[in-house]
Amino acid sequence: MTVAKILKSKGNDQVVCIAPEKTVADAALMLSERRIGSLVVSSDGKTPLGILSERDIVREIGRRGAGCLQERVEAMMTTRLVTCTREDRADGILATMTQGRFRHMPVMDGEAMVGLITLGDVVKYRLEELEMEKGALEGMIMGF
Repeated sequence: MTVAKILKSKGNDQVVCIAPEKTVADAALMLSERRIGSLVVSSDGKTPLGILSERDIVREIGRRGAGCLQERVEAMMTTRLVTCTREDRADGILATMTQGRFRHMPVMDGEAMVGLITLGDVVKYRLEELEMEKGALEGMIMGF
């Protein structure tokens, strides 16, 4: 299965972004209100500058205290983004996310961000693929 199929089946390709000059407290509020795990940091909604996850925020609060919530998002975001394209395959994305120990990946079309996939998205659709394969094999064994 390709990333394009995963995005299509999600039904919503909107990526929730936050401006780099917003505060980490603003980001935490957005994450909480939308019940999501990360925000793409972008000034224009199409060019990812970084990503900020709930894990990033919690890690810094634990290390430095709640005062870091008043810092700008750009000071805490991860800037070394790993991205994919619509043509990439789910099994490759799953391996990349697992090895890199991250759960969110922007989907790019050239220089423009066109979506975001999560580890949960990839696992869900990989499990569906395996279930279909299982059904096909059972059918062949039983002579259907």
